Amino acid sequence: MSGKKAAKRKVDSRVTRSRDALGDALLALMQEKRFESITVQQILDRAEIGRSTFYSHYRDKDDLLLSDLEDFFEKISTLLLDRKENSTRVLPAREFFQHVAEMRHLHIILIAADKQRDFLELGQGYFARAIERRLEVLPATRTVPLLRRTAAAQAFAGAFLSLLSWWMAQPAPPSPAEMDETFHRMFWSGVPAESAAITPTNPHVK
Repeated sequence: MSGKKAAKRKVDSRVTRSRDALGDALLALMQEKRFESITVQQILDRAEIGRSTFYSHYRDKDDLLLSDLEDFFEKISTLLLDRKENSTRVLPAREFFQHVAEMRHLHIILIAADKQRDFLELGQGYFARAIERRLEVLPATRTVPLLRRTAAAQAFAGAFLSLLSWWMAQPAPPSPAEMDETFHRMFWSGVPAESAAITPTNPHVK
């Protein structure tokens, strides 16, 4: 391995650690005080990161928060493709709802900080792209014309986030597994599939 490649990997590792520390610091502060009252200096003090490092990555605290949300949606939305899951699921709904259940307080904080709209808009884009990519590889839908796949992806990404909003408002919400099944029943009832092999009563291939 060349020294140049090793140096690049070391720099990338430092950048990742700095970004993670800043994101963790912001989330911790958001649990203690309102978002608008948090200062960049407070984030730096909590993360033990220098000001120049912060501004080499982010414009302000809003940019930091949005970057953290983008990283999260990138990881969760591509989960099925990354692990090459052999199922007819188009989104990792069970895993996403499980994460929300475990981090529910952070989602409540996002609402209090008036960042719920940013959360939903980012989610819409990432989930729509993830659904479209799954439709490209699933046997039942890969021959569906691009326009129909794209339209279905956009529509069901929105439906997925609507289910999330409904689910969070329930005093005794269904389990993440039940939400996964519910979403995929809806999906395969309405998606423009070219094959009858997939039905809304059996959307999963374990």
